[in-house]
Amino acid sequence: MQLEYWFDFSCPYAYVGSERIEALAARHGADLRWRPMLLGGVFKAIGGEGSMSPAKARHNAHDMHRWADVRGVPFSLPAGHPMRTVGALRALLSLPEEHWPAVIHGLYRAYWTRGLQPSEPATLRAVLGEAGLDAAAIDRALAADQDPAIRGELQRRTEEAVARGVFGAPTVFVSGADLPAPLMFWGQDRFDMVEAVLRGWRPGKNAPTHPAPVGGAPATDATVHFWFDFSSPFAYLGSTQIEGLCARHGATLRWRPMLLGALFKQVGAADVPLLAMSDNKRRYLGRDLDDWASWWQVPFTFTRHFPLRTITALRLVLLAGDRPAPLIHALYRAAWADGLNISAEPMLAEVLSGAGLDPAMLAGTQDPAIKQRLIDETAAAAAAGVFGAPTIIVERPDRQPMLFWGQDRLDLVDRVLAGWQPPA
Repeated sequence: MQLEYWFDFSCPYAYVGSERIEALAARHGADLRWRPMLLGGVFKAIGGEGSMSPAKARHNAHDMHRWADVRGVPFSLPAGHPMRTVGALRALLSLPEEHWPAVIHGLYRAYWTRGLQPSEPATLRAVLGEAGLDAAAIDRALAADQDPAIRGELQRRTEEAVARGVFGAPTVFVSGADLPAPLMFWGQDRFDMVEAVLRGWRPGKNAPTHPAPVGGAPATDATVHFWFDFSSPFAYLGSTQIEGLCARHGATLRWRPMLLGALFKQVGAADVPLLAMSDNKRRYLGRDLDDWASWWQVPFTFTRHFPLRTITALRLVLLAGDRPAPLIHALYRAAWADGLNISAEPMLAEVLSGAGLDPAMLAGTQDPAIKQRLIDETAAAAAAGVFGAPTIIVERPDRQPMLFWGQDRLDLVDRVLAGWQPPA
C-alpha cells in the first residue's frame, strides 16, 4: 500500500507527524511518498480558514505542545511563527528524492526546535550540509528560489493538493490493496486511523483494531466536565464514549449543556462554523464524521434538519436533574442516528416517552428560571474558555483545569486521567 504525506514546514502538526510517519509506513511495508506543498497557497486557493477566537488560539497553543509531548518529539514554538517556507520548499524540490527525508527532518527541526528561518540561506546551507549534500548541490538548491521551473513545480503541486481536497497539513492519503480510491485523513491525530486502514480496516464496512487502552492509577479525584449542545454531530460522537472513559478511570462525569449559537456570539465565532468553512474542509468533515462513527462503531446519520434548533432540548436536560444521561443519549440518538427533528416539540414528547420520562416536562422549558439556567450555563462555558462542542475540562484538586476541544481529543483526556501531566 502507499502513503502520501502532504506537508509544509510551517505547520507544527505536520512536523510532529513527520517524526512518526516513516516508522508507521515501515511497520506495514507501505510505500511512503513525501508531498511538499505551499500551505499559504492552499489557503489562498480555498478562501482561507479565517481568524481564531482568542480562546481557540489559546487552546491550539496548548494542543500542539501536548501532542509533541505525547509523541516524544522536541518542540518549541518560534517567536517568529509563521515563517516563510517557500524558499525551503523550492530548495527541497531541486534535490533528488533520495535526499528528501534527511532534508525534511533537518528543516523541520530547524524551524520547530531551534526557531530558525527555514528559507534563510544560512539555515539551508547548514541543513543541506548536515544531510550530506555537496557544495554544488547546495548552491543549486539555494538558487532554486528564483528558478522558474522549480517555482512552477511547487505551484503545480499546491494546485494538485487543492484539487484533491486538501485544506490543511498534514494530510495523508492511503491507497492500494482493495481500496477503490485513496482514503484521505487530515492531521497527525488521525494516524491511528491510518494505521488501522493499513491493517485492513475499511470505514463503514468492518470494525477497526484500536490501540491498547491507556493504563494508570484510578483518577477518583478527577471531575470531567463534558460541555455539549445537541446541534454538534461531533459532540454526539463524543457523548457515546465519555461515560466509558470516565468509568475506566473512576472519574466523576458532569454533563454540561450549553447553547452553542449563543456561545459563538460571545466568543466571536461564525453562527454555523460548518457553513463558513471552505468546500474542501466541509466535504472532508462529512467523511470524517462517518469515519469516527465507524471507528467507535456507533450509528450516525447527518440530519437533514441541520442546523438544529436545540434550546428546548437543552432546557429538558436541565429539568432532568442529576441523572440526565438517559435523556441526553435518547436525544442524541434521535438527532444524529435516526435523523429526527428534535427542534419540534411533538418529536421531543416522543423522545421523552421513549426515555421513560413524562412529556409534560415540556411545559417546564418555559419556566423563566430554567431559561435563565441555560443562559447562565452558556456564560459559564465562555468564562471557562469553551469555544466549541464538545469541550472536555478535567479538574483535579492539585492541578489547573485542563481544557480539550473535540471528541478527537478523547485520547488526550484518557492520558490525563491515567496520570499524564501535559506541558502548560
